[in-house]
Amino acid sequence: MKYKKILIVSFIMFFSIFILNFAKESKEISPLNNFSKFPLKIGKWQGKNDFFDQKVYDILGVDDSVLAHYKDAENRYVQLYVGFYRSQKEGDLIHSPKNCMPGSGWNIVNSGLEEINLKNNKKIKVIRLNLKKDSEEQIVLYWFQSRGRIISSEYWQKIWLVIDSITKGRTDGSFVRIISPVNETREKTLETLKEFTIDIYPYLNEYIPS
Repeated sequence: MKYKKILIVSFIMFFSIFILNFAKESKEISPLNNFSKFPLKIGKWQGKNDFFDQKVYDILGVDDSVLAHYKDAENRYVQLYVGFYRSQKEGDLIHSPKNCMPGSGWNIVNSGLEEINLKNNKKIKVIRLNLKKDSEEQIVLYWFQSRGRIISSEYWQKIWLVIDSITKGRTDGSFVRIISPVNETREKTLETLKEFTIDIYPYLNEYIPS
């Protein structure tokens, strides 16, 4: 196990060097639409915009983003965050919740992959985190939507970043995160998150370039 961790860390460091070198030459790609126009009415969901503190945006290094809270008629709550990067340069790489959430006091008690069947018969895999802080619980679904791909792995996110920087001259990308508190059961919360993902996915493609 010790050697496996050393290999993983070495792997990440190796690809990070490649990323920083090739990202300097990558072209900047703008979103298809400004995320300030992201819809707040999506099917049965009604949303309200919100914002992080400026220091959070400074840390994220994001070029465009949306943070919104959505509810439906059953009072089910979902928070959506999408961060878009025109070019991932030094200091402006996409951050993983596996690093950020524990820093906010949330403990990762379980993680895995979830398959979601979209309306167009397409299937995507996303990352799931079960989090806990004191008596509070929440579930997170997230993925990297970059250059026409849905990526459900931090490692493959870095690998594709290097490949696309070389073959396409592009390092633009986005991070999509959806959070919902566990008010009843984990199963129902996960079902809510999947429903919301199915509903918003077509809209994401109107903002994130392929």
